[in-house]
Amino acid sequence: MRLAMGVLVVVSAVHLAAQLMGSSPLADASQLVLMPALAGVLWAGTSPPRSSLVRLTLLALGLSWLGDSGPRFAPESMSFLVMVGFFLGAQIIYAIAFWPYRQQSLLVRPLLLAPYPAAGASIVVLCAPEAGVLLPAIIVYAAALTTMAALATGLGPMAGIGGAVFVVSDALIALDAFDVMTLPVQGFWVMSTYLLAQLLLVLAVREAARDTRAALPG
Repeated sequence: MRLAMGVLVVVSAVHLAAQLMGSSPLADASQLVLMPALAGVLWAGTSPPRSSLVRLTLLALGLSWLGDSGPRFAPESMSFLVMVGFFLGAQIIYAIAFWPYRQQSLLVRPLLLAPYPAAGASIVVLCAPEAGVLLPAIIVYAAALTTMAALATGLGPMAGIGGAVFVVSDALIALDAFDVMTLPVQGFWVMSTYLLAQLLLVLAVREAARDTRAALPG
């Protein structure tokens, strides 16, 4: 577990430093290692037989890796849709993984749940003027993203924060892609929030898996 976490820390530090320095080759190369390293943290932190929660989370990380890597091999006109498609798959798989915990999530607390659909609607409204034919894809993705984030709260505060930060990260991508807002060193902020979100979700899944295992008889 320590080795896997050490690899993740080093690769993440290299990648974020590359984003700050504007070194695209190093940033691109290190990005390909991020999700496999994070999957290694989850794999090393759990033991067989691994639960469906862990297996689905590994699948979501795999789809996230495809979202990170796939666009660079697609035609430029299709790269954004390729990224959105793979990450939509990741959000759906995360939502399926978290669904058994829905009774502990904000889905049963409508007042506390309200910021999630509001955030999704805000992303859609802000991006709509420049979205054109991509507007339906944005609506579907925003709905899936905020549903995942709301369901993540069922695993506890750590996953809840991870889901919320994921919304922030993807919102930054959308606002930049549709000429609403671009931050200085945009890539650093996108990737730092993305990594934090994924790490918090993985750590929460690891803890939930341990708690489930500890509750088993004998």
